[in-house]
Amino acid sequence: MNIPEFRLYAIGEDHRVALAMSIVAGRAYHHQTPVFTSDIQSVIFRPYWNVPLTIQRNELVPQLAKHPSYLVENSYEILDMRGQVILNFQNDQKLAAKLQSGEWLLRQRPGPGNSLGLIKFELPNPYDVYLHGTPAPELFARSRRDFSHGCIRVEDPVALAVWILRGNPAWPEERIREAMNGDETLRVDLQKPIPAWILYGTAVVQEDGEVHFLKDIYGHDAALESALESKGHRI
Repeated sequence: MNIPEFRLYAIGEDHRVALAMSIVAGRAYHHQTPVFTSDIQSVIFRPYWNVPLTIQRNELVPQLAKHPSYLVENSYEILDMRGQVILNFQNDQKLAAKLQSGEWLLRQRPGPGNSLGLIKFELPNPYDVYLHGTPAPELFARSRRDFSHGCIRVEDPVALAVWILRGNPAWPEERIREAMNGDETLRVDLQKPIPAWILYGTAVVQEDGEVHFLKDIYGHDAALESALESKGHRI
C-alpha cells in the first residue's frame, strides 16, 4: 500500500500485480497512517468495532451530549472493564464521566452501518492499524483520500478477501459473501500469513515503466529535505 497514491497492490507469486484498488488513508492532520511492515494473519467477517479511547473521548462523548440517542441509533454497546455489556444505563453526567475516564468503553455492533464495514483484515502492529471495509464508499470517488483516523479503508473488501483466501478451498467468493451478510462474527486465520507493506512514496514507477509523481500529503519529503539541508546536503 502506498499512502500518497491512495492505492493498494496485491502482488502474486509471479511478482506481478494481481489486484489493485483505491484506499482511504489517515488524515494529514493528527491522524496520519504510519509506515510499517507486518503480516495479514486473519480475516474477520462482520467485525465489532472497539472504539479507541481517543475517539471515544474526543468525538463520541460530545456527540452523546448533543444527541442523547446517539449510541442506540448507531448500534453502540457500553462495556465495563471486564468486557461485559452494560444493559441498563442512563445518559447523564455519570455516564459521560465513565466514558471520558475510560472506566467504561464503547464498541459498535456488526452490521452494514459498522465503521469497519463487513470485513476486517488483521495485521498485528504497535499502531493498532488494520485494513477494513467502510459504510461510506462515496469517499473513494475523491482524488485525495486522507479521511480516516489512521486505519486503511479498502475500496473492494470482497475482492481482497477472495485474493487473500485464494489458497483455502473452504472460502470461495460465495461463502465470503454469505459470511458478510450472515448473523455472526466469523474469524478466519490464515495458514500462511501474507506480508504487508504500508509505504510512503511520492515517486512511483508503474509496471509499464511510466513514472508518477504524487503530492507529499504528510510532508515527509519536505521534512527529509529540510533535515538534509541542515546537515549541509543539497537535493
